[in-house]
Amino acid sequence: MELRPEQLATQAGTQPLAPVYLIAGPELLRVLEAADAVRARARAEGIGEREVFDADGRDFDWGQLASSFNAPSLFSARRLVELRLPSGKPGKEGAEVISEFCAQPPADVVLLITAGEWSKSHQGKWADAVARAGVLSVAWAIKPHELGDWIERRLRARGLRAEPAAVQRLSERVEGNLLAAAQEIDKLALLAEGQTLDVAKMESLVADAARYDVFRLVEAAFSGQPQAVLRMLAGLRAEGEAVAALTPILIRELLLTAGLARVQASGGNLAGEMKARGIWESRQAPFKRALQRHPAAQRWERFVAEAGQVDRMAKGRAEGDPWLALERLLLAVAEAQAVRLLARGTRSP
Repeated sequence: MELRPEQLATQAGTQPLAPVYLIAGPELLRVLEAADAVRARARAEGIGEREVFDADGRDFDWGQLASSFNAPSLFSARRLVELRLPSGKPGKEGAEVISEFCAQPPADVVLLITAGEWSKSHQGKWADAVARAGVLSVAWAIKPHELGDWIERRLRARGLRAEPAAVQRLSERVEGNLLAAAQEIDKLALLAEGQTLDVAKMESLVADAARYDVFRLVEAAFSGQPQAVLRMLAGLRAEGEAVAALTPILIRELLLTAGLARVQASGGNLAGEMKARGIWESRQAPFKRALQRHPAAQRWERFVAEAGQVDRMAKGRAEGDPWLALERLLLAVAEAQAVRLLARGTRSP
């Protein structure tokens, strides 16, 4: 069967364990909590032995995992075997090992597979085999319009009540960061004292988790989030940040992406190039979105040149408003149609 991570967590608390679970997706908190629910159920069923395999590279020995399935348990009648699959792709050999397990699961083994990367292209025959034999649960990223409902459900699960405006304010404060939201809700459970939370009470109890730093600013631009870019720029400016302090990191990321665009245009291995340049899987999604929006390396080279001009403005070496120029540049990165703003030199509407 297929279940949302929250459904899986609820089911795991009340029903016997399935032979195999695959919990995958980019929303780390949802993956972790669903996997924790499976582990807790295993402990409740008396499973005291746990083995962990990290399949984080081509050198992983799938034969060792297959042998483990057939080995006798040493300390308890059943074992929990965890397979950590960061890429979400086990390859041909791994897919065969998993599929064979699912075709005839050993009575003394529960297999828990977790993965951080997932998309429709990941779901091959091996994942279908997991869904037939056990449970497939995909933790898709929470979309901006879904965040309020997610927060409200979590508040209720913690015994809290909040007015819609208060839920919206918390959504704005955490900027889509589920881990920050979960931490704030746990704190609210201790401080709210049974009161229904209104906007004023929410603001007095919740720390501002929407950190307006340059790394998140660049990530928002690369991810195609122009409104978030505008909010973060306003926050940085209000905090007294200087444009000159922002440009070195921005230029570095733009230069990096220009190189990736050249690799992509030549038909090279983009994922391998990202890893070679120190962009691990948890950071790759914004770069991929940005390259889909602006595939031409010449476009990124132009962005680098514009960033250099912003830097000169910030240091008094060129005329112009550096904040306005920075805004135009980041909006052009975030929206393909906004590139015209760079030529016009005008503020976005």
